[in-house]
Amino acid sequence: MDAKYYPKDSKSAKEQEFLSLEQGGMSVMEYAAKFDELSFFATNQVATEDMKMDRFEQGLKGSIKYRIVRHSLDSY
Repeated sequence: MDAKYYPKDSKSAKEQEFLSLEQGGMSVMEYAAKFDELSFFATNQVATEDMKMDRFEQGLKGSIKYRIVRHSLDSY
């Protein structure tokens, strides 16, 4: 995807969708795919690997988040 082909309003809407993204009823794989798709529009929120990992963890379901946070992961 090339950002220059998206109208500003569409990019802003996708960024907001990214910011409110949560796993909900999705599998982890579905959530990860949606996260990757929408992160393209929110580069400031995932500018570093740490920021990306933090944002991904924030959207996970509580029980899964607890399991992941207990481990010391180095990359998304």
